[in-house]
Amino acid sequence: MGSDVWYFDSEILTRYPGKIYRQVKELRGNLLVIDGVEDSAYDEVVYIYSRDGRERAGRVLETKIGEAIVQVLGEREGLETDILVKFTGSTFKIPVSEDIVGRIFNGRFEPIDGLPPVVSGDWREITGAPINPVAREYPHDFIQTGISVIDGMFSLVRGQKLPIFSVSGLPHNIVAAQLARQATVRGEGEEFAVVFAGVGLRSTEANFFIEQFRETGAIERMVAILNLADDPAVERLMTPRIAMTVAEYLAFDLEMHVLVIMSDMTNYCEALREISTARGEIPGRLGYPGYMYSDLASIYERAGIIKGKRGSITLFPILTMPGGDLRHPIPDLTGYITEGQIFLSQELHTRGIYPPVNVLPSLSRLMKAGIGRGKTREDHRYVADQLYDAYSRGVKARDLARIIGEVGLSERMRRFLKFADEFEKVFVNQNPEENRPIEETLDRAWQALATLPEEELVRIPREMIEKYHPKYRG
Repeated sequence: MGSDVWYFDSEILTRYPGKIYRQVKELRGNLLVIDGVEDSAYDEVVYIYSRDGRERAGRVLETKIGEAIVQVLGEREGLETDILVKFTGSTFKIPVSEDIVGRIFNGRFEPIDGLPPVVSGDWREITGAPINPVAREYPHDFIQTGISVIDGMFSLVRGQKLPIFSVSGLPHNIVAAQLARQATVRGEGEEFAVVFAGVGLRSTEANFFIEQFRETGAIERMVAILNLADDPAVERLMTPRIAMTVAEYLAFDLEMHVLVIMSDMTNYCEALREISTARGEIPGRLGYPGYMYSDLASIYERAGIIKGKRGSITLFPILTMPGGDLRHPIPDLTGYITEGQIFLSQELHTRGIYPPVNVLPSLSRLMKAGIGRGKTREDHRYVADQLYDAYSRGVKARDLARIIGEVGLSERMRRFLKFADEFEKVFVNQNPEENRPIEETLDRAWQALATLPEEELVRIPREMIEKYHPKYRG
């Protein structure tokens, strides 16, 4: 490597084991092309030492015989070809301990909350591995989010993967912040934690989340990892994996129930496409790499419950559908991996309804396993089915009224139209700061159903009507 190592002393150069190279052939943005490299591996961590006296980290993106392409993490100002690059022979690891709870980190897991770095002897590789299907336990415990339309209609179950499909301009970040503040396992709140991964956030969005978490005190039970839009693309690939590694430690080492919220996974997929293009790979549909499905699955399938383990990981990824197209590769592939989806509606948002959840195309495939007697309430399943049936009729009546006018509707259709309005006003709509227990959510559902005659409640047993209907409860 030459004798004129004038910008770092031997102590710094020997901090990490590995081989040192100086044959940097080319510098392309955040990419270094290095000649003469032997035995390097994809995703290997490297450290870069430059004349400005700084130490930077990087990751190997591609290896060839005698050559490696390295992505620089962090700022690249001051970099030039006359630098030293040390290959460590290991993948990216992060320190984990109980002290990470209540902290805020960047996409490289460096503290950005003004507190000291995490000191721990336990370092974990962020690549991880999906949970073995044989070792999985079927999810069956209800998680209360405090958001009526989610708790009542698409109940989140501990260990589930339930994404939110949104469109640019809708308040998905507000929903994400509310979920992070309010979500809890009923009766086990002291063992519940939230891992929030912000992927490709604008500075204003990152500041919004930080203020929300600090002002409400939610940060005390949370680990936040915030990757900004102007950070290198490779960090967006690391952020979700860091979040899942943290969640695995909290869930399976500290036996906590962990909710992981990721926003926005569309930015992750865009970074995946950008890196794939930089590596010269053959593009797949719409330019995304052909392995995007397996790549997303390698993240999402790390969530769940392991037999014999007390803790659990529940995943709430949020993504914005480009152009609102459900057939776009990102939402399309996500739907195959996860157990349901929740859609946000531009129409409801325009009408001032929050959260603007489009009830009819949304579903939670594991909902039935987590609700009912002893979990939520005995009438929950019947009420949810009745709400869906009545609301679908009300939406059809509303569409018809736009054509022929409300006066042209039959008396029965006008009743369902009135129900749809009441359902959105009383049940769906709520304040972003409002945290509703499941009992209040179900009572509000009955309040909306009370606008219909009892003979229309065909999906609810008679004994449930007589027990919970407002008419009989006074």
